[in-house]
Formats: sequence, structure tokens, C-alpha cells
Amino acid sequence: MAKKKFNKEDESGETSERRHHTDRSEAWNPKTEVGKKVLSGEFNSIHDILDNSYPVMEAEIVDSLIPELESDLLLIGQAKGKFGGGKRRVFRQTQKKTREGNKPRFATMAIVGDKHGVIGLGYGKSKETVPAREKAVRNAKYNVFKIRRGCGSWECGCGEPHSLPFTVEGKCGSSIIKLIPAPKGTGLRVDKEVAKILAIAGIKDAWSRTYGQSRTKINLIMATEKALKKLMMVKLQDVHYERLSVSDGPGKTLRDEFKEISEVVVEVKEDGRKKSKETASEE
Repeated sequence: MAKKKFNKEDESGETSERRHHTDRSEAWNPKTEVGKKVLSGEFNSIHDILDNSYPVMEAEIVDSLIPELESDLLLIGQAKGKFGGGKRRVFRQTQKKTREGNKPRFATMAIVGDKHGVIGLGYGKSKETVPAREKAVRNAKYNVFKIRRGCGSWECGCGEPHSLPFTVEGKCGSSIIKLIPAPKGTGLRVDKEVAKILAIAGIKDAWSRTYGQSRTKINLIMATEKALKKLMMVKLQDVHYERLSVSDGPGKTLRDEFKEISEVVVEVKEDGRKKSKETASEE
């Protein structure tokens, strides 16, 4: 009876600790300077952090600044099947041979994004599936970065940031991928896992070419991440921003800004002409 009573008290203690943990997660207490600035309201957008190259070391920063954040898991594993034809899985399982027996470990990759040019990829590994998934999502929030979107295809001139502004290439191991801008309405003519990454980043139309061992999904995903990061490394002039309809975020493109500025300039000129005519008539 004493043992049963002890177990009941132990179980109640665990539940109370879990409730206390959820209460702590709801009432966020930031530990980094960036987190404190986000909580105080000094940083109102994720772009304020990424443009200044501040490190994101707390997942709550991304959760508070991007309320419409979406997440998904990539199929990097494969179930057992005849002749290697097993079904694709979210978790990649590996085993370690010991005297006690086989010790399995599970690995997974997660992506997060807002479909407006902000995306993050994370890798998680654990002895169980649920901790591996949570670790992957948390690491993806730590690794968020911005990309440029545009209309870089010579077959399209719609002026909307629906595709890539120019061709980029990434490499990881022997896997090489080249992302090519496509005209509007083409869709994502790429690998299924690469399509998930581009869709959650806000890219609707794109082509791709792969070289090397593209069946190694982890290397292909890492190559895609490196290719997307190159979109922000290329230096562009104002002419390129206007011609390619480049957008760095959810706001307006530079072409729209130029149109608004030109309209304001025309209005100012017309007002000046009217005033000059009125002064001439009075004289």
C-alpha cells in the first residue's frame, strides 16, 4: 500500500510540474538582449532583427514576431521495403550495436516560414520521435533568414514577386541544385521536398536542375538552403530592383514605390504650374 501511495504522489507531482512548465512557456521570460527588446516592443518585426544580423537564440522571439508562422516536416527517411522500395518517412532511423542490443535513434528535419520571404530549416536527433521533432522545429526557428523574391524570368514581366529574381546554385556534398526563375503559372517544377521549402518561403513558380547524388535528401535540402541564402548575398542596384520586381519582405516592391514617388512628383509639378499661372494672371 505504501508503494501505491508513493506512486500516486509521484504521478501527481509530475502533472503539477508539467502544468507549471506550460505556465512558464505562456509567460515568457526572455534571457537574451534581443528577447528583452522584443518583449519591450523595441523590435516590432522579424526584419528588424535579421537586417541588423542579430542572433535569434530563443524560439519565442519568432513565435511572438510571426504569429502566422507555418511549419512542416521533410521526408528524409525511408521505411524498410523490398529492394529498397520502402515508403518515405519523416524520421530517419539509425541503430547502434551494443551488448544490450540495438539502440535506435531518430533524426528529422523541419522547416518554418511565413510565406513572405522568411524561412528557417532545422535538424533534430533524439532517442525518441517526439523530442527529435520538437528539437528540429526549435532549431529551425533559431536559423531563420530572409530571401529575395522577384520576377526574374525573361518570359514574364508581371511585376509581382512570385518567383526568384535570378538563378542561384547551392552545393552540399555531391548534391548540386540550381534554382531557376519561371514565368507566372508554371508552378514549382522541382523535387517534392524542395517544393515544400520554396512554398513556405513564398515562391510560387520555379524550375530546378540537380546534379550528383540528388537522392540523398539531407544533402539536397542543405544545398537548397545554401542556394536560397545566396539570394541576399548578391549586390543589386536600384535598376535591378525595379526591373526584376525584387521584394525583401511582405511589403511593396521597389517598382510600386517608384510609381508612388513618380505620382507624387507629377502632383507637385502640376501644383507648381497652377501656382505660377495664378501669379502670372494676378500680375
